[in-house]
Amino acid sequence: MSPASALRLRRIAVLAAALGLTPLLSPIAAPAASAAACGTQNLALNRPASSSSTENGGTQPAAAVDGDPGTRWSSAFSDPQWLQLDLGGPKQLCRVTLNWESAHAKAFQVQVSDDAATWRSVHTATDSAGGAQQLDVAGTGRYLRVHGTQGATGYGYSLWEVGAYAVTDGSDPVLPPTDPRNPDFGPNVLVVDPRSSTVDTQNRLNAIAREQRTNQFGPQRHAVLFKPGNYNADVDLRFYTQVAGLGLHPDDVNINGHVRVEADWLQQGEDPNNLGNATQNFWRSAENMSVTLPPNTIERWAVAQAAPYRRMHVRGQLHLWNGHDGWASGGWISDSKIDGVVVSGSQQQFMTRNTQLVDGWAGSVWNMVFVGSTGTPPPHFPNPSHTVLPTTPVIREKPFLHVNAAGDYGVFVPSLRHNASGTSWASGSTAGSSISLSQFYLVKPGTPAATINAALNQGRHLLFTPGVHRIDDTIRVTRPDTVVLGLGLATVIPTTGKAAISVSDVDGVKLAGLLVDAGPVNSPVLVELGEPGSSRDHAANPVSVHDLFLRVGGAGPGKATVSLRVNSHDTIIDHVWAWRGDHGDGVGWTVNTGANGVVVNGADVTAYGLFAEHYQQYNVLWNGENGRTYMFQNELPYDPPDQASWMNGATQGWAAYKVADSVNRHEGWGLGSYCYNNVNPSVVTANSFEVPRKPGVRMHNLAAVSLGGVGTISNIINGVGGAANTTTQVRYLNEYP
Repeated sequence: MSPASALRLRRIAVLAAALGLTPLLSPIAAPAASAAACGTQNLALNRPASSSSTENGGTQPAAAVDGDPGTRWSSAFSDPQWLQLDLGGPKQLCRVTLNWESAHAKAFQVQVSDDAATWRSVHTATDSAGGAQQLDVAGTGRYLRVHGTQGATGYGYSLWEVGAYAVTDGSDPVLPPTDPRNPDFGPNVLVVDPRSSTVDTQNRLNAIAREQRTNQFGPQRHAVLFKPGNYNADVDLRFYTQVAGLGLHPDDVNINGHVRVEADWLQQGEDPNNLGNATQNFWRSAENMSVTLPPNTIERWAVAQAAPYRRMHVRGQLHLWNGHDGWASGGWISDSKIDGVVVSGSQQQFMTRNTQLVDGWAGSVWNMVFVGSTGTPPPHFPNPSHTVLPTTPVIREKPFLHVNAAGDYGVFVPSLRHNASGTSWASGSTAGSSISLSQFYLVKPGTPAATINAALNQGRHLLFTPGVHRIDDTIRVTRPDTVVLGLGLATVIPTTGKAAISVSDVDGVKLAGLLVDAGPVNSPVLVELGEPGSSRDHAANPVSVHDLFLRVGGAGPGKATVSLRVNSHDTIIDHVWAWRGDHGDGVGWTVNTGANGVVVNGADVTAYGLFAEHYQQYNVLWNGENGRTYMFQNELPYDPPDQASWMNGATQGWAAYKVADSVNRHEGWGLGSYCYNNVNPSVVTANSFEVPRKPGVRMHNLAAVSLGGVGTISNIINGVGGAANTTTQVRYLNEYP
């Protein structure tokens, strides 16, 4: 230190002493650590709430956390009473706010708990005056409880609102806003405008089709989005590509040409020149547009699983196979209008929901299922095998991206419908509401899970851009009405053996348009809806999943015990395919292990288009009451090496679809299960379906198939129906019992 510097320091010290300040002892101050502070985000908002009692139906616990100062929770007129909140995970609380109605607590405690059983007090009041209170607290717990022990009036306890705030160190990421006028969807989204060059657009479409033609397990992902207008285009739709219109009505975008899927690349049988096999045309989608076909042509949609056709208007015929001899198995059409006849050809099973078939439907193999659609063939089973139900009991259509006349993007969320027939847009518009894209966080490949969860904690919805998203922690959706939407078959892979996505037991979450791949470290579950033991009633605003595809192996090594577990009551499953890979990379009996595709624990769960294949125990296990399934397609695992490896205790194999013995009410329509034991054809499965024999359990229009006679299913259901094997490859049963 120079003499001049030392002199300056002595002068500063003298001055500080004269002013009564601490002297400066060092010429260089250490940087201050980030000070912890009490956050400003209300963690109680819209969290699951319960109480010891309610005064009446209009003063439920949820009213105290809905953000509305005009609604309240009130209790019965007695002591003690409590209001409890589930904060979704451990929170280090620093402040609790209470806004009491006149019926307030004179004596109460604010408590926290890790398990909602053992409580710790963080604030005690013995002579409270009520009103609006801001309480500084210090305690950590997942659960928060306001426990009133002495009321101030004779009318119990009543709270307008409860708020909870946690300690923050300021390290939460500052998330960029999303510009709804110019969102950055990343390099894998092509947005086409009516002013775009027709030649340039077609060249880009052709390039994507060439890249993706046989790219069944590659990492490339694409979305092609058309703004409202008319276009001349031929869309040859291949793997991991979504094509969609950005209007509020399907006719807002019209393609003069084709939006097609061809069966022209996969060998069928022994002839290398026969490439008409459509059974692996997976992972692609067409949504929210109209197609005007050239004269004297048809539209080809030769698909298998995970290829949804939604909110489409086809001005012409639609054929679902290669038109000659090609195999095809499994597909989905919903909320669409087809002006010409639909020809199903070789499609083995197919689901058509809430669709207007103007010129009808021709064809069937094992089961064509129609729910809430018009213009369908009459019910008949089997030969022709048409399962027809006139209305859809409860449905919410999939949320979709759109752009308004001012150029602002939003996500439209259709309203819940009951006993619905026909499309949601038959009257000109779909009932529902739009959420500005400014309220979404755009998730790009490489975004850490911590950042994604921070966006959710800040109240943002999620839009996953096309690509492969590898995450090291679970994406936790804890707020009601959150929308999680994927573009271009966006793929999420958990890398550390955790769940990819968990949803709390809250109302109205929509999870749509995602492919979830198991990672190399076993995940106990890939996607979980509601916590174990969930008990809330969501009938007025269910959780819904749409076009959710789950994969264990095929694209590489992957392991997951359960692919989808549904704990929340009233959940709507609107097209799910859970697939343990039977081909590709990282497949084998001891390689891509997976016990169950779908496990349903919640009550009143309804599934439309439930596809689950190749799992090593029950492909579907249904434990919840009042479940309903409309169309189920299954292939049992191809690869049990021997019978000993395919045993459920003393029973040969595991049923494809198991309803737990404890269930009293369950119903299913249009269900099929197949075996193809190509590793060891001597392997036997006792039953495709197992259900309790009770008056409230009914199954309609079932099929069991031995594909090519390779393997045996001894009976369709509960020892009834006869064997599907080399001698008799297909077995049908109209009703059980």
